[in-house]
Amino acid sequence: MRKVLVDLSALKNVYSGFGQVALTYGRYFQNNYRKESAHYSLTLLVPDDMIGKFGNEVNYLSSSNRLKRRFPFLFPKFDVWHSTHQLSKFRPFYSGTKQILTFHDLNYLYERKGFSRYRKHRQLQGKINRADQLVCISHFTKEEIERNLNLNRKKCNVIYNYVEPFDECLASKPSIDIKMPFFFSIGALRKKKNFHVLLDLMKLYPEKHLYIAGTEVRNKKKNAYALMIKERIKNERITNVTLLGGILHEEKIWMYKNCEAFLFPSLFEGFGLPVIEAMQFGKPVFSSAETSLKEIGGQFAYFWDDFEPYHMKSLIDANLERFYNERERVWKEKQYAESFSTNTHFEEYEKLYEHV
Repeated sequence: MRKVLVDLSALKNVYSGFGQVALTYGRYFQNNYRKESAHYSLTLLVPDDMIGKFGNEVNYLSSSNRLKRRFPFLFPKFDVWHSTHQLSKFRPFYSGTKQILTFHDLNYLYERKGFSRYRKHRQLQGKINRADQLVCISHFTKEEIERNLNLNRKKCNVIYNYVEPFDECLASKPSIDIKMPFFFSIGALRKKKNFHVLLDLMKLYPEKHLYIAGTEVRNKKKNAYALMIKERIKNERITNVTLLGGILHEEKIWMYKNCEAFLFPSLFEGFGLPVIEAMQFGKPVFSSAETSLKEIGGQFAYFWDDFEPYHMKSLIDANLERFYNERERVWKEKQYAESFSTNTHFEEYEKLYEHV
């Protein structure tokens, strides 16, 4: 029986995009993996506080041990090693181990300059050289990789992200006073998320409120964007925008369920998970058309051509009420979102575990 390791070390921060993806893997294996019927032996690489969280059918290894990060030969030997995102600090040591490497984005091309960008580029090229099978989470990401990196004739599959179906019964209202009606947005408070354009937009909507959920970057230098957002809200007296910080899963469900519309002006997304999450609830999605968002939002999202506040408002005004009046469109949007919530994603990877 093949020994397979799935790297879920991103669970160190479950509020991050990679952390949310890792969480869906853990839950899938908890509900579907059974030793007696499986064609492979499964080990999950997780932080110490996640050991045992996904049941007793799987094996666990700690990702909290820094020595294993620096000296990968301390890991047991595996037949297949799945790196669920391209930035993991862990890698297989033994040459006989087949590695599946999943790419989510190449954001460093836009966020870094000079030597920092060159160093990241070399690191990712080295990971491609080591990997046996490449997977991208969107066709946009695949095109980015093929254009900027050398795949060495290796096959690259596209497997869309799994989007966890939300149980509306779990919805729990945040402890603060929520003003209705409200718009909602979510994402780490980083420059690439482009949240600052929503501040000027909300000045044109004094009768509505915007809630932005998302954690701040821990690095002080990189946290300058979050500080700028806070200072603008304070100095410009923008009273109808509230930063929620990190919120619980149940609170996120409530916000999606009760918002009037979901706003997502992000500039760089390898997939755009929140777009599909909002569509699960039959909400109108107003999004940037950048990077993968046009692909993932498809015919059901409304896309801003630019971020001039009056233009952004005109798109919302022209479509918000009409969206809710077109019941068939709402139904089709939900059906589209559900197509990302089947087990096809994991089943495709399990095929790779057997045949890579």
